[in-house]
Order: sequence, then C-alpha cells, then structure tokens
Amino acid sequence: MDPLAYWIGFNRVRGIGPARLRALLDYFGTVDAAWEAPADALREVGLDRRSLTNLLQARSELDLADELNKIREAGVQVFTWEDDSYPQRLKTISDSPPVLYAIGELGPADDWAIAMVGTRNASAYGREVARKLATELARAGVTVVSGLARGIDGHVHRAALDAGGRTIAVLGSGVDIIYPPEHRKLAEDIVARGALISEYALGTQPEASNFPPRNRIISGLSRGVIVVEAGEKSGALITASFAADQGRDVFAVPGSIFQRGSAGTNRLIRDGATPVLSVDDVLQALNMTAVVQHVEAQMLLPTDATEVQLFDLLTEEPMHVDELGRAVELPIAQVTSALALMELKGLVHQVGGMNYVRAREAGPVYTLD
Repeated sequence: MDPLAYWIGFNRVRGIGPARLRALLDYFGTVDAAWEAPADALREVGLDRRSLTNLLQARSELDLADELNKIREAGVQVFTWEDDSYPQRLKTISDSPPVLYAIGELGPADDWAIAMVGTRNASAYGREVARKLATELARAGVTVVSGLARGIDGHVHRAALDAGGRTIAVLGSGVDIIYPPEHRKLAEDIVARGALISEYALGTQPEASNFPPRNRIISGLSRGVIVVEAGEKSGALITASFAADQGRDVFAVPGSIFQRGSAGTNRLIRDGATPVLSVDDVLQALNMTAVVQHVEAQMLLPTDATEVQLFDLLTEEPMHVDELGRAVELPIAQVTSALALMELKGLVHQVGGMNYVRAREAGPVYTLD
C-alpha cells in the first residue's frame, strides 16, 4: 500500500499529534510499521489508554486505500514530513503538522511569505490598513498568508489577489469545508493563485477548538507576522504568540488608545513588537526588500530529484532524451516533463531532435539538501 495512506490514517486518530507520531516513527522506523504494530509494542512507546483505543478502532474501521482514493479524486494534494515539497519553513517548528492537505499550488516563491491577521470585527481603519499593506506586499513579490476568517483576514486575501499576488489561506476545517460560507468565492480565487491548506482531514467541520492550533501554521509558514487590528482577546494575538515562540518577527499596526479594537496591537508594541507605519518597515526588518530577485534566483535551482539527476548528467555536449531516460532509469514521459520545466527555468536548452544541453548561464551543479 502507498505509505501516504498510513500517514492519512494517523491523521484521523484523535490523541496522536506531532509529538506522539514522531515518537512512534523513531521507535518503529516507518509509518506503516507504526500503524500495524501490536498493542503491547504501542504501549511500550508510551501511548496512553485513550490514544491506543482510538488507534486500534481506526485500524479496524478505516479503509486506508479508500481514504487515499477519495482524497485524490477530490483533487487534494497531501504533504507529509517525508516530502521534499512539504513547506520547509513550516517543517522547522517543533509541532509542525505531520500531514498537510492542500488545494491549489505551493511553490518556491512561498518561502518568501508574511502573515497578516486581525480581528473579525474590523473597523474602517483596520480594513483600509489591511488592504494597503497586503497590496504592497503582493506587489513586492511576497506571498501573503492569513486564515480566511471574516474581517481582516478576508480583506488581506482579497487585496493580495487584486494586486496580482499570491496568497495562502490556512483553514480550521478540512480544505473541502469553506468557513465562513460567504468566503466561498474568495476561496476559489485563492486556489487559482495560491492555496487553501489545512492539517485537518477532509470533512472536518470548523469547530472552535480547531482554530487556535491552526494559527501556529499561519505563523510557521511565514517569515514574520503582522497583526493589523486586534482587541485584547483577539485570536490574532494567539498567532502573534506562536510567531514569537517560533522565532518569527512580530509586527503590529498602532491604533488609537481610545479604540478597543487597537488595544491588542498597542499592547504588542508596548511588549516589543515592531510598529508598522509602512510596508517598508516590514520588508527592511526581514531583509526582504529584494524578494523578486530572491525568487528568480531560487527558480534557477533544480527543485526535485529528477531535475538534479538530469542536470548532473547534462554538459555542453548534446544528449538525446532517450539516452537521458536510460541513464536515470525513469519513464520517458517523466524525463521530458522535467526537461520542459527545466528549460522554462533556463537550466537547459533543447538543441534540436530532442537533444539537450546544460545552459551555460546555469552555472555549477546544485544538490538538494
């Protein structure tokens, strides 16, 4: 069975989060071995009675192959800790989600992301600031991350899209359950130029308890977090707290001391957050004033194992695609697809007759860490 099915299985078991799953993987070696382990061995690893009961019940009730098939039929991508395409910045946090579900596309440009969050009860001032900052970030080539909630989040996503930029929405439900429902059109537009992502399985409803944990993903994906407007008990402050714990920079938009909706952001500034008077304050603090150039440079690197193999083989002497296919022992369709993408990146050139050479300007061979 595809190992991905076992990751999806564990994701469905209540009581087995990142820490317990990591312990299981360390003990049993592989995700399938952990899933199929006998109860006595699972107890030795330290699973409590409730978690063990939930796991054994899931093993008896879930058809993992069917679960995986449903996800693929829904057009949903699944990323796990073992995938090179799992967001690398998110992977560095201590409680990174073992499984991420996504609709849309995640890519190298999203490494240059900034989160923007705020109150659901946005004032006219908050809405205006959110739109202005998100617009300018998007125009600077920054991916804008938020939570698709009412208020500031919705304005942030819409402004980034209207500016022609990328945006990612992190949900507190399954990616197939859009909440709030009035943001369904916004979600569709985000999928076209970004992604909806969640750690929750398909069909998961937007329960209140889901939202605080999802905030660690919003901050974890980002280089810094901007709190636009927040009262003293706003959920946006939870995101700021996660950001600080993760070593991310926290920024806050100052507001009137007479406005309850600015009490949270003003307190963040008092406690050490960087005040935001313009988008330049954020870009300069994070050394992101040349994001577009950074992204373009990153595009010159091979991004998966197939590209690395092909790039390593090619020289200034033409090689036919059939010869390359035999050398890497991969199907020709996969090889030609990779070469087409590498040509778009400027890594290789086709010199006629399905013969390829390495582009002179591509420089030395890069390897994937």
